[in-house]
Amino acid sequence: MAESWSFLDTFESNFRPLVVIELAKGTKKETIEWFTKRIVDKKANGGAQLLVKPLVTEKGEENIYLVGASHLRLLLGAETVGLVKECNDNSMRTFTYSSRKTFRDFADDNHNFLTMAECQYIIKHELENLRAKDEKMIPGYPQAKLYPGKSIVRRLLTSGILVQIFPLHDREELKKLRHSWYGRVKVGYQPLDEIRCYFGETIALYFGFLEYFTFALIPMAVIGIPYYVFAWEDYDKYVMFATFNLLWSTVILEVWKRICAIMTYRWGTLLMKRQFEEPRPGFHGVLGINPVTGREEPVYSSIKRQIRIYLVSLPFVCLCLYFSLYVMMIYFELEQWALDYHEENESNFSSLMLFVPSIIYAVVIEIMNRIYRYAAEFLTSWENHRLESSYQNHLILKVLVFNFLNCFASLFYIAFVLFDMKLLRQSLATLLITSQILNQFAESLLPYWLQKRHKKRMKKRMSSLKTDTDLTLVEQINLEKEMGTYFGTFDDYLELFLQFGYVSLFSCVYPLAAVFAVLNNITEIYSDALKMCRVYKRPFAEPTANIGVWQLAFETMSVISVVTNCILIGMSPQVNALFPDSKMDLILTVALVEHLLLAIKFIMAFVIPDKPRDIQIKLAKLEFESLEALKQQQMKLAAESLKE
Repeated sequence: MAESWSFLDTFESNFRPLVVIELAKGTKKETIEWFTKRIVDKKANGGAQLLVKPLVTEKGEENIYLVGASHLRLLLGAETVGLVKECNDNSMRTFTYSSRKTFRDFADDNHNFLTMAECQYIIKHELENLRAKDEKMIPGYPQAKLYPGKSIVRRLLTSGILVQIFPLHDREELKKLRHSWYGRVKVGYQPLDEIRCYFGETIALYFGFLEYFTFALIPMAVIGIPYYVFAWEDYDKYVMFATFNLLWSTVILEVWKRICAIMTYRWGTLLMKRQFEEPRPGFHGVLGINPVTGREEPVYSSIKRQIRIYLVSLPFVCLCLYFSLYVMMIYFELEQWALDYHEENESNFSSLMLFVPSIIYAVVIEIMNRIYRYAAEFLTSWENHRLESSYQNHLILKVLVFNFLNCFASLFYIAFVLFDMKLLRQSLATLLITSQILNQFAESLLPYWLQKRHKKRMKKRMSSLKTDTDLTLVEQINLEKEMGTYFGTFDDYLELFLQFGYVSLFSCVYPLAAVFAVLNNITEIYSDALKMCRVYKRPFAEPTANIGVWQLAFETMSVISVVTNCILIGMSPQVNALFPDSKMDLILTVALVEHLLLAIKFIMAFVIPDKPRDIQIKLAKLEFESLEALKQQQMKLAAESLKE
């Protein structure tokens, strides 16, 4: 590294605010002085070596602080977090300050070499890694205890001293993005590269997957319409449809891996090294030495974590699953009541009443899913996972198990216990459509309406102010700090995962599921784009190379769909008529077909490479060059030692 942290100047004549820190009103002066000192202090003293500037509000309060960084500090931070940038020879390499001249578009006076999202990600990384050294408590708040290795930002948040930290929007760039993204109704692809530059790779990958999944559903929707119209009760004709569905689900997931690899290589995140992740901000323990990196960081016993997982979290999840099944049985009692009422009256009203239990159950499912989500987040945080990836994997596993049982248990019960295909179609259609309507309302329409009302009130209040402060910046920060917080792509992927289940698990019973999924996803693209740009605060960018554990979740769902569709076809009267004398022959035939389809799925997954050939060659070339550089360095050191 050509520049040392100790020589880095914390003064910047052209201060550019990137991140906003909001402290609680009435925060003690000594606390503010201590916290801001830790932010601007040099790295050698345990600081973040960033720039801080207070924003004086209309009442003269100083509880909002703007955080920035010098150009040099951001470049050194880019090396610390391992950002990958494009070189002059068109290759992608990890950025290092010493070799900065070899990177495309780099110049000492070019402050746009790093995107605003990348700069904000670097600042977030440094703030989150501010950890207590000798402090026993937060100055001014004796009850807020500290110990060596504890995250300072985390303690301030849990103590209520720090309200929030969020990155600022770039108004001009956001306006351009809105226009190209959803400003006009058009048939075409989303501007994924622009989304990535503004919001980061994680959000861009979600929108890329949403767009890809929507296009992939179109063949299923086109084929499903005639099956629905012309062959509703003729189950033997659904064999071809179900077979196509099963092969389709495998192909689209494998092709997505290739598309994902192309995008993330272009963005540089495919090459980012993630094996040495920093401890997550919520991780706590006694300050120790990481045996791999040699750095100081909190240490927590894995045995204690396992005890918490298996003796507390696991029993709680099992209890919630039991409660979900109990609610399901209440739903079937309501279904029976509605059926008896219809048989007694046989009116238009009684016909409508047949759908009421399913609608109520769909609403209850959504409520239970959201309540359970909060409990799962609390438990996973309490388990004290060291890495963010480990935290996310455990959270996703908890939520997926409950959501899968909560959403699909009733359908499995109707199909394989009650053997009522008519009720299965009705329940599947009602659950799918109701959940889509509720999600659109709760995630987009309601937040957008509330945000629009707040924005009108804020503009009236700001127009009446008379202050010498930069009114535009004050107005922007006051508007953004009251906006909702976007908590990541978890709920968005979960919605797509459940939708994929509705489409694939019982495709031979309700072919129109893909049609409703396509219609929902088209509106989802625009509503999600709207909420990202207008409803929520700008989220911090998070580099990622793929959609993570969600890929495995979708692949697992496609395997389960093979089993369910084969059993449903085997249960049809037409197939049963082929084996009038021996049910064992029917079972063996269905099992054989199911195993053949699974074998075809796994063979296709093996044959289709996860990365295109050209990407594989580029990655192998970079690995070879890295090994050669390491070999040259070792030879140089050996030669120097021989001279001595």
